[in-house]
Amino acid sequence: MAVRAKTVFLSLFALLVVVVLGGITAVGWQVVLGPDARPVTSTAFEVTEARLARGKYLAEGPTHCFFCHTEHDMSTPEYPLVDSKKGAGWVMPIPQLNHIASKNITPDKETGIGDWSDDEVARAIREGVRKDGTALFLLMPYMDFASLDDEDVKSIVVYLRTIPAVQNTVPVRSLPGPLEYIVKTMPKPLTTPQPSHPSSTPAERGKYLVTMAGCGTCHSPTDAEGTPLPGLGFAGGGVFSLPDQPGKLVCTANITPDPSGMAHYDEGLFHETMRTGQIPGRMLNHIMPFSAFRNMTDEDISDIYSFLKTVPSVKHRVSNTDPPTACPLCNQTHGLGDRNVKQ
Repeated sequence: MAVRAKTVFLSLFALLVVVVLGGITAVGWQVVLGPDARPVTSTAFEVTEARLARGKYLAEGPTHCFFCHTEHDMSTPEYPLVDSKKGAGWVMPIPQLNHIASKNITPDKETGIGDWSDDEVARAIREGVRKDGTALFLLMPYMDFASLDDEDVKSIVVYLRTIPAVQNTVPVRSLPGPLEYIVKTMPKPLTTPQPSHPSSTPAERGKYLVTMAGCGTCHSPTDAEGTPLPGLGFAGGGVFSLPDQPGKLVCTANITPDPSGMAHYDEGLFHETMRTGQIPGRMLNHIMPFSAFRNMTDEDISDIYSFLKTVPSVKHRVSNTDPPTACPLCNQTHGLGDRNVKQ
């Protein structure tokens, strides 16, 4: 009996090894060893007035760092930031995920990034890897920030060193096992210099801003694995839960030039919407970071408008005020969903 039990145990163990190794082969050794990460340097980024100004503008505007890394006052519909906790991290109220918290990015040495090197902060921003070499969760939009050129990411790091240090410990991330494994495989190292982006036309400048702001990430539908659905870029249908209304889901708008999207927006209305979150007749949901985008210059908002006019038009009706129905295009349930037709 003992021999048989030992044989069964060894057989099951061998099967487990095969399954585990098969899974590792499929997704990479990162599930065991951690994310693919480049070595960091200890070189401090030069502090200049130009970098401080540019970093402040980016962090408080298009990259909206503090919108995610600051606690919100959830007692009012606008979810204003708590000024005394600027950059100190935020436990995000996401019902589907336990203990998802943004990092304290103040210069506090014990709970923030005060003991991180400049390059460690830059690596986290653009490559999704912490100081200890572990992977950041995908709510940190490092795949969008990978587009930041070297000068802009240095400017952000230099500016973050100047905000008030706040001692605040955020909880350790807790994810279901399979999701944790996937998170480990996502970071990709940047091993070559990232030059400045083309900026000769408004649309080129707008594309750079749209990418760093994550417009396409939020305003494009994805499949169950988070992969963007082909042909639906910027067409709306990204799903979010409202922080103050657990269980209530909203979908992002179609921002392509189609009549079901932004065809009716002139540049003036686009500016007003980006700064206030107000459209004729109602206020949009404040999961859109208007509080940051209102800090952007008129020129940058105009450049974003110019770029969005160049993206392919997609007919995809999305509404958060009509009764939700199944949409055959984005496979989500949202207002006017049944008015869409899969081509």
